[in-house]
Amino acid sequence: MRADVGDQIVINTSVLDVPPRRGEILEVLGSADTSHYRVRWQDGHESIYFPGPDSQVLPAEA
Repeated sequence: MRADVGDQIVINTSVLDVPPRRGEILEVLGSADTSHYRVRWQDGHESIYFPGPDSQVLPAEA
């Protein structure tokens, strides 16, 4: 998965009645082969995120 600053990241959980977690990518870290991201989540928290198979990127709107 590759993303840029400003893109949205969505984590689709398999837990019932839990909406997907959504955040904005603030910084791209690592290398092209091992990208991870600093993300501000919709609840206001920030964290470093290592993407997994349950995540998708929504490109920032121009």
